[in-house]
Amino acid sequence: MNNSLLERFLRYVRIDTRADESGESTPSSPGQWTLARLLADELVALGLHNVRVDEHAYVTARLEATPGADGPAMAFLAHLDTACEASGAARPRVIEDYDGGDIALDTGLLLSPRQFPELTGQVGKTLVVTSGDTLLGADDKAGIAVIMTALERMCQSTMPHGPVLVAFVPDEEIGHGAELLDLDAFGAAFAYTVDGTGLGTLEWETFNAARADISIEGVSIHPGYAKGRMINAILVAQAIMDALPADETPATTSGRQGYFHVLHCSGEVDAAKLSVLIRDHDAQAFDARKSRLQAIVDDCNQRWRLPDGRPAVTLELHDQYRNMGEYLARVPHVVDTALRALRDCGLEPKVSPVRGGTDGARLSARGLPCPNLFCGGQNCHGPYEYAVLEDMDQAVRVLIRLAELYAHGVPD
Repeated sequence: MNNSLLERFLRYVRIDTRADESGESTPSSPGQWTLARLLADELVALGLHNVRVDEHAYVTARLEATPGADGPAMAFLAHLDTACEASGAARPRVIEDYDGGDIALDTGLLLSPRQFPELTGQVGKTLVVTSGDTLLGADDKAGIAVIMTALERMCQSTMPHGPVLVAFVPDEEIGHGAELLDLDAFGAAFAYTVDGTGLGTLEWETFNAARADISIEGVSIHPGYAKGRMINAILVAQAIMDALPADETPATTSGRQGYFHVLHCSGEVDAAKLSVLIRDHDAQAFDARKSRLQAIVDDCNQRWRLPDGRPAVTLELHDQYRNMGEYLARVPHVVDTALRALRDCGLEPKVSPVRGGTDGARLSARGLPCPNLFCGGQNCHGPYEYAVLEDMDQAVRVLIRLAELYAHGVPD
């Protein structure tokens, strides 16, 4: 196996690119600039053309087609940032020839097959784990390393391929959705994000997603004289949460089941705030969920009115992204060719709906069809995150095979 894949990955994860939800600019954190500039330098060294880092740390580049290849311009994308849940300044440890047992992290946490049974399938492989007090950042620096290594191998090969574009984008973890990528200037006909998990995974459906921000205005008065006068905003917030279906939360659903997720709750007697995520793969069920939450708020406003007659509860609904499956169904070759590439590389495709979002969801809605391929990471967004080097190498092979399949047009 080419050691450059591992070396790249270790280099990238040591850079803290943790996204900042409170950030007021794009990118939201300075480490994303550091990684963006490093990647641009490496792309130039590989010999790619039109290497650019724009004012928002979007890195773009182009690998020209081989002589005689006349296929469409395809693209590979990954994101620079890591999740907000923990520090992104990883101190990675490499475990060669994994024996299938417990892995003691530096903090004393155990990465154990009893808790994570998929580890039993990694025996004999090379794992990269965290120290236990940070993320590893395989989401999505494994994807970045995979793309960079695929580009390197294509540059060193005589294998035919059409134009291959690349973009590394900021702030995916806080819902930015690559929204500042200039698609006309980028010039891709279709793309693949390399941001999935286990070996052979292909994802081309996501949730439909919205966020509800609920503001509650209460009436604070001395509790000894409060009868008929006080409106306790905390209790109103509790009533809203109690009205949500208890069996439709992230902890009680799987597969294509949708949910309501209370993301934030804060308040005092005179004011409270709730944020609720609404998710569903089915468009009609998604709209019904939004209507249901509106009905809950309307019911609360029948029960609680302010002294001047105004409703106590205000609901703001913000659509975030749509199920990219409805857009990808219009260009079936993008998914069909990915399935063929996986099988050509000896992998059995694992197709499942994403219980979340990807940059590809926003990009597909904007006109750039963009399913999601695996990158070899596991257990993202926490200290138990790890990457499997052999799976990352398989992802490299899949990207190269995709480029080869599209060398002379859309495959039959």
